[in-house]
Amino acid sequence: MTLAPRVVVVHRRTEREQIVREQGTWEQAKFQAKLRKSSVALSAVSERYDASERALQSVSSAIPSAWRRGAVEREDLDRFLFEPEDLVVVVGQDGLVANVAKYLDGQPVIGIDPNPGSGLGVLTRHRADDCGRLLQATADGRTTQQPRTMVEAVVDDPSSGLALTAVNEIYLGSPTHQSARYELTLPDGRAEAQSSSGLLAGTGTGATGWLLSAARERHSPLTLPSPTDRGLGWFVREAWPSPTSGSELTQGVTEGDQALKVLVRSESLVIFGDGMEADRVALTWGQTVTITPARRTLHLVV
Repeated sequence: MTLAPRVVVVHRRTEREQIVREQGTWEQAKFQAKLRKSSVALSAVSERYDASERALQSVSSAIPSAWRRGAVEREDLDRFLFEPEDLVVVVGQDGLVANVAKYLDGQPVIGIDPNPGSGLGVLTRHRADDCGRLLQATADGRTTQQPRTMVEAVVDDPSSGLALTAVNEIYLGSPTHQSARYELTLPDGRAEAQSSSGLLAGTGTGATGWLLSAARERHSPLTLPSPTDRGLGWFVREAWPSPTSGSELTQGVTEGDQALKVLVRSESLVIFGDGMEADRVALTWGQTVTITPARRTLHLVV
């Protein structure tokens, strides 16, 4: 007997839910805001909550009654077991799709924007009202799935298990504002000892976010990758030239599965992906990090 499809709905706690958790009730939160003459617009917070709730209800109603279903909040993703045949529906902003992608391996992802127009809609392209049609079409194999490249950082021996995968970018640097010291080796063999605010290496999806900010800040002439290109764009942030560190190799684009290698020359550095600092890998002196396009891709329903 073939199991019915399982739809897993991913969402995150809203601002209003977080405020209620801290204040006890929404009425208490409004009273405290009035007492403090807070500039926080609770009406806007409430409107975003209502939009999110409507979207989640619409998505839930769109799942066929005979299908299996699951739900998980962002903060519980690392404890949730996705099944190979799951259909994943992400209700939220683009960043939530990036957060869930590293826990997947080929499952199709439908991104739902609960408040269309409030964000770029790079990864959350669809409206809640379209969910039923998209679910059935995806289950029937009638949707187009865009294989978006992901980036992976592996520490020393890949069998060690110290690895991190991201959709947008990986950051390597100090967990504080101290300088990160390391040696960067490019695919063509050029190498440079550096002291900087860290290294960013990202995908074509990341080229719409932090990577793009880095490129614009320095007026870079580089053409960043597209979302399905296997190449990565990379930038060294605020490299400091000194007798022991250089600032020549500070930006570039890799091709195909070419690798960037970083030899750690600090006692305490970290790598994290897609801005999730809490989910990080600690690095120490002498370790080597290899950054390449990941084997897995994000299968985004477009």
